[in-house]
Amino acid sequence: MSQDGATKTLAKFAVELEFNKIPENILNYLKLLFLDGIGCCIHGNTLEWTKTLEEVVTNKEDNNQCSIIGTNKKTTLLNAVLINSTAGHGFESDDIHRESILHPNSIIVPVSINVAEKIGNINGKKFLTSIVAGYEVATRIGSAAGTELLLRGFHPQGTHGTIAAAITAGKLMDFSTDQMVHAIGIAGSLGAGLMAAQEGAMVKRLHSGRAAQAGVLAAQLSAKNFTGIQNIVEADYGGFLSSFSGKNDFARSTRNLYKEWECMNTGIKPYASVTSIHTALDCLKNIMEKNNISVKNIKNIKAKISHPTYVHCAWSYENHNITSAQMNIYYGLALIALEGELFVNQFSKDKISNPEILNFMKKITAEVDPKIESLGHEFRHMASIELTTNDNKKFNHTEKYRKGSPENPLTKEQVLSKFKSFAAYSYDEDKINRIKEKIENVELSNSIENLIN
Repeated sequence: MSQDGATKTLAKFAVELEFNKIPENILNYLKLLFLDGIGCCIHGNTLEWTKTLEEVVTNKEDNNQCSIIGTNKKTTLLNAVLINSTAGHGFESDDIHRESILHPNSIIVPVSINVAEKIGNINGKKFLTSIVAGYEVATRIGSAAGTELLLRGFHPQGTHGTIAAAITAGKLMDFSTDQMVHAIGIAGSLGAGLMAAQEGAMVKRLHSGRAAQAGVLAAQLSAKNFTGIQNIVEADYGGFLSSFSGKNDFARSTRNLYKEWECMNTGIKPYASVTSIHTALDCLKNIMEKNNISVKNIKNIKAKISHPTYVHCAWSYENHNITSAQMNIYYGLALIALEGELFVNQFSKDKISNPEILNFMKKITAEVDPKIESLGHEFRHMASIELTTNDNKKFNHTEKYRKGSPENPLTKEQVLSKFKSFAAYSYDEDKINRIKEKIENVELSNSIENLIN
C-alpha cells in the first residue's frame, strides 16, 4: 500500500469484510465485549449526567424509533446514540484497547443497536460484522496516533471514537468504498474532546456520546453524497494523524489486515476506573493479600509507573467528585487499601470526600520509573508498588499486565458477573439471562431489533 492510501485501504477493508472471513475465536470474544458494553450502557443510563443529557435533548415530539438502552423509552437515532454512548462511557467501566487508548464498546455497541433499529431487519451475521469493522478500523487509526494524541491533551474517545461510529453505521448501511471514505473523512473532521475534563467534569462522559453522534451523522451525510476529507488519515497538513498526534504512522493503521485482529487486543475492566492505574491496583492487592497486611499497619505506599500514566493519573485530588476519583491513582490505591475493591460502591458521594480516605491518600506517592519507560509504549500500564509497614518492613510487587488485559484476561464467568451486576440496575434475573442468551447466539438471529428491548 502506498502512504497516500491509508484512508481508502481501511474503507475498502470495512466494506469488503464478510462474516465468513472472521475467525470463530474473534467472534466469540467480540460477544463478550458486546455483553460488557451492554452492561455499561444499562448502568450508565441510571446515572445523573446521562439523565440530565436525556432531559435536555429529548422531547415528546421526537420520531421515536431507537431505544435508550435499559429503559422502555425511545427517541431519534442521533439522540439515542448520543445518550447511550454517553451512558456506556458514563462510569469508567467500558472496555479498553491499550494501544489506541479507545473504549470501543461504549460507542460501537449503542451505534450498532440503534442504527440496526433504524434500518430494520438486520440479521445477526451482518450485525456482528459491522461491529468487527468498527473495532478494527478505529483502533488501528488510534494506534497509529499513539500516546502522543493523549499527551497533547486530546481525549481518544472523542477523536477516533467518531470513526468507530461511522464505520459501524456505514457497514450496516451497505456503503460502497467511496461512501465509506467520505464517512471516515467527515467523522474524523468532527473529532474532539479535551483531557482536562478528567479532573472532575461530567463532560468527559459526553465525549463518547458526541463521538457516536458525529460518526452516525457522518454516515448519514455520506449516504446523501455529502463529502469528507478523502485522505484524512494520512494528510500531511490538517489530517487526523498529523493534527492530533504529529505522528504520521500510516503503516501502523493498515498493518496485517485480516491477519492481526485488534478486537483481541481489547481488554475488559474489573475496576470502575481509568485503566492506566489498574496494574498498580493489582500490585497493591497482591501485596496486602499475600502478606496478610492490615490497612492499619501501612506506613506508606509508593507507586512506580510510566510517564503517560503519571501525567494522566497522578495529579492532586482536589475536585472531590466521581469523575476525578475514577481518574486518580491516589484515590484508587487508597480504596484498594481500605476496602479491597474499586467498583460502584467505592464512588458514592460520601466516600469521594470522606476525611478518612483523604487522610490515607497522604500516605501514597507516585513517580515515573525509568525502567518502565525504557520498555516503550507497549508497557505503559506496567506498575510497581512498594509498601512500607509501620515497623519499616518493605514489600514490593511488579506487574506488566493488568487483570483484564489481553495478556491477563478475565474469565468468561467474571465478565458475566460484571454484566449481571450492571444489568440488575434495570432488569430482573430472567430478563438478564434472556439478553445474555440472545447475545451469545446473535449470529443465528434473522433480525436483531428486539435484542435488548
